[in-house]
Amino acid sequence: MNLPNKLTTLRVIMIPFFVFFMLTDVGGNANKWIALALFVVASLTDFLDGKIARKYNLVTNFGKFMDPLADKLLVCSALICLQDLDRVPAWVVIVIIAREFIISGFRLVASDNGIVIAASYWGKFKTTFQMLMIIVMIMNLGGAFDMVGTVLMWIALALTIISLVDYIAKNVQVLTQGGM
Repeated sequence: MNLPNKLTTLRVIMIPFFVFFMLTDVGGNANKWIALALFVVASLTDFLDGKIARKYNLVTNFGKFMDPLADKLLVCSALICLQDLDRVPAWVVIVIIAREFIISGFRLVASDNGIVIAASYWGKFKTTFQMLMIIVMIMNLGGAFDMVGTVLMWIALALTIISLVDYIAKNVQVLTQGGM
Protein backbone atom coordinates (compact mmCIF):
# COMPACT_ATOMS: atom_id res chain seq x y z
CA MET A 1 0.00 0.00 0.00
CA ASN A 2 1.48 3.33 -1.06
CA LEU A 3 1.55 6.53 1.02
CA PRO A 4 -1.54 8.20 -0.51
CA ASN A 5 -3.59 5.06 0.12
CA LYS A 6 -2.29 4.89 3.70
CA LEU A 7 -3.38 8.52 4.22
CA THR A 8 -6.83 7.73 2.83
CA THR A 9 -7.10 4.70 5.12
CA LEU A 10 -5.96 6.82 8.08
CA ARG A 11 -8.72 9.33 7.29
CA VAL A 12 -11.34 6.56 7.42
CA ILE A 13 -9.92 5.19 10.68
CA MET A 14 -10.03 8.66 12.27
CA ILE A 15 -13.76 9.12 11.61
CA PRO A 16 -15.12 6.99 14.50
CA PHE A 17 -12.72 8.71 16.91
CA PHE A 18 -13.84 12.11 15.62
CA VAL A 19 -17.51 11.16 16.06
CA PHE A 20 -16.81 9.78 19.55
CA PHE A 21 -15.27 13.07 20.71
CA MET A 22 -17.97 15.14 19.00
CA LEU A 23 -20.85 13.33 20.70
CA THR A 24 -19.54 12.34 24.14
CA ASP A 25 -18.32 14.18 27.24
CA VAL A 26 -15.53 11.73 28.05
CA GLY A 27 -12.84 14.41 27.73
CA GLY A 28 -14.94 17.24 29.15
CA ASN A 29 -14.28 20.61 27.56
CA ALA A 30 -11.31 19.14 25.68
CA ASN A 31 -13.64 17.03 23.54
CA LYS A 32 -14.40 19.71 20.98
CA TRP A 33 -10.70 20.53 20.60
CA ILE A 34 -9.79 16.85 20.21
CA ALA A 35 -12.59 16.45 17.65
CA LEU A 36 -11.42 19.61 15.89
CA ALA A 37 -7.83 18.36 15.75
CA LEU A 38 -8.97 15.00 14.37
CA PHE A 39 -11.14 16.70 11.74
CA VAL A 40 -8.36 19.09 10.67
CA VAL A 41 -5.78 16.29 10.42
CA ALA A 42 -8.25 14.12 8.49
CA SER A 43 -9.01 17.03 6.16
CA LEU A 44 -5.30 17.61 5.57
CA THR A 45 -4.85 13.96 4.62
CA ASP A 46 -7.49 14.57 1.93
CA PHE A 47 -5.37 17.35 0.47
CA LEU A 48 -2.10 15.45 0.84
CA ASP A 49 -3.10 12.04 -0.51
CA GLY A 50 -4.23 13.42 -3.86
CA LYS A 51 -1.29 15.79 -4.18
CA ILE A 52 1.23 13.02 -3.45
CA ALA A 53 -0.54 10.50 -5.69
CA ARG A 54 -0.51 12.87 -8.67
CA LYS A 55 2.99 14.22 -8.10
CA TYR A 56 4.64 10.80 -7.77
CA ASN A 57 2.31 8.93 -10.15
CA LEU A 58 0.91 6.78 -7.33
CA VAL A 59 -2.70 6.87 -8.50
CA THR A 60 -4.38 3.48 -7.86
CA ASN A 61 -7.84 2.01 -8.30
CA PHE A 62 -8.07 1.75 -4.51
CA GLY A 63 -7.33 5.48 -4.22
CA LYS A 64 -9.79 6.41 -6.97
CA PHE A 65 -12.50 4.52 -5.10
CA MET A 66 -11.62 5.16 -1.45
CA ASP A 67 -10.51 8.80 -1.54
CA PRO A 68 -13.90 10.26 -2.51
CA LEU A 69 -15.65 7.75 -0.23
CA ALA A 70 -13.43 8.76 2.70
CA ASP A 71 -14.20 12.44 2.01
CA LYS A 72 -17.93 11.77 1.95
CA LEU A 73 -17.76 9.72 5.17
CA LEU A 74 -15.79 12.44 6.95
CA VAL A 75 -17.96 15.36 5.87
CA CYS A 76 -21.27 13.54 6.30
CA SER A 77 -20.27 12.25 9.74
CA ALA A 78 -19.31 15.76 10.81
CA LEU A 79 -22.53 17.25 9.47
CA ILE A 80 -24.67 14.64 11.24
CA CYS A 81 -22.81 15.33 14.50
CA LEU A 82 -23.24 19.09 14.06
CA GLN A 83 -26.95 18.63 13.36
CA ASP A 84 -27.27 16.49 16.49
CA LEU A 85 -25.66 19.36 18.42
CA ASP A 86 -28.10 21.87 16.82
CA ARG A 87 -25.35 23.77 15.01
CA VAL A 88 -26.58 23.12 11.47
CA PRO A 89 -30.18 22.68 10.27
CA ALA A 90 -31.25 19.16 9.32
CA TRP A 91 -32.43 20.28 5.87
CA VAL A 92 -28.93 21.56 5.04
CA VAL A 93 -27.45 18.20 6.02
CA ILE A 94 -30.06 16.42 3.90
CA VAL A 95 -29.29 18.56 0.83
CA ILE A 96 -25.55 17.97 1.17
CA ILE A 97 -25.88 14.22 1.76
CA ALA A 98 -28.42 13.91 -1.08
CA ARG A 99 -25.93 15.53 -3.43
CA GLU A 100 -23.30 13.00 -2.40
CA PHE A 101 -25.68 10.09 -3.06
CA ILE A 102 -26.60 11.49 -6.49
CA ILE A 103 -22.95 11.95 -7.48
CA SER A 104 -22.07 8.48 -6.18
CA GLY A 105 -24.89 7.05 -8.27
CA PHE A 106 -23.60 8.85 -11.35
CA ARG A 107 -20.10 7.52 -10.70
CA LEU A 108 -21.43 3.99 -10.29
CA VAL A 109 -23.34 4.12 -13.58
CA ALA A 110 -20.31 5.67 -15.30
CA SER A 111 -18.01 3.01 -13.88
CA ASP A 112 -20.34 0.26 -15.14
CA ASN A 113 -19.96 1.80 -18.60
CA GLY A 114 -16.16 2.12 -18.38
CA ILE A 115 -16.26 5.88 -17.89
CA VAL A 116 -14.13 7.63 -15.27
CA ILE A 117 -15.52 10.96 -14.13
CA ALA A 118 -12.92 13.30 -12.70
CA ALA A 119 -13.67 15.69 -9.86
CA SER A 120 -14.44 19.23 -10.97
CA TYR A 121 -13.19 22.50 -9.54
CA TRP A 122 -16.73 23.20 -8.29
CA GLY A 123 -16.60 19.97 -6.33
CA LYS A 124 -13.22 20.86 -4.87
CA PHE A 125 -14.44 24.34 -3.86
CA LYS A 126 -17.54 22.71 -2.35
CA THR A 127 -15.43 20.34 -0.26
CA THR A 128 -13.12 23.15 0.88
CA PHE A 129 -16.01 25.34 2.04
CA GLN A 130 -17.78 22.41 3.69
CA MET A 131 -14.62 21.64 5.65
CA LEU A 132 -14.11 25.29 6.62
CA MET A 133 -17.74 25.52 7.74
CA ILE A 134 -17.38 22.35 9.79
CA ILE A 135 -14.19 23.62 11.45
CA VAL A 136 -15.82 26.90 12.48
CA MET A 137 -18.94 25.10 13.72
CA ILE A 138 -16.94 22.58 15.73
CA MET A 139 -15.06 25.44 17.44
CA ASN A 140 -18.44 26.92 18.46
CA LEU A 141 -16.87 30.12 19.75
CA GLY A 142 -20.03 32.22 19.61
CA GLY A 143 -20.24 35.89 18.74
CA ALA A 144 -18.92 36.82 15.31
CA PHE A 145 -17.86 33.22 14.71
CA ASP A 146 -21.52 32.21 14.63
CA MET A 147 -22.00 34.63 11.72
CA VAL A 148 -18.87 33.29 10.00
CA GLY A 149 -20.20 29.74 10.40
CA THR A 150 -23.57 30.77 8.97
CA VAL A 151 -21.97 32.52 5.98
CA LEU A 152 -19.73 29.50 5.34
CA MET A 153 -22.79 27.23 5.60
CA TRP A 154 -24.64 29.22 2.92
CA ILE A 155 -21.57 29.31 0.66
CA ALA A 156 -21.03 25.55 1.13
CA LEU A 157 -24.71 24.92 0.43
CA ALA A 158 -24.63 27.06 -2.73
CA LEU A 159 -21.46 25.31 -3.93
CA THR A 160 -23.06 21.95 -3.18
CA ILE A 161 -25.97 22.78 -5.48
CA ILE A 162 -23.80 24.45 -8.14
CA SER A 163 -21.40 21.51 -8.22
CA LEU A 164 -24.33 19.08 -8.52
CA VAL A 165 -25.86 20.98 -11.45
CA ASP A 166 -22.42 21.29 -13.12
CA TYR A 167 -21.75 17.59 -12.59
CA ILE A 168 -25.09 16.53 -14.05
CA ALA A 169 -24.81 18.93 -16.99
CA LYS A 170 -21.33 17.69 -17.88
CA ASN A 171 -22.18 14.01 -17.41
CA VAL A 172 -25.81 13.63 -18.47
CA GLN A 173 -24.66 11.28 -21.24
CA VAL A 174 -23.78 8.75 -18.54
CA LEU A 175 -27.50 8.35 -17.84
CA THR A 176 -28.74 8.72 -21.39
CA GLN A 177 -26.17 6.36 -22.90
CA GLY A 178 -25.88 4.09 -19.86
CA GLY A 179 -29.03 2.17 -20.59
CA MET A 180 -31.10 3.74 -17.82
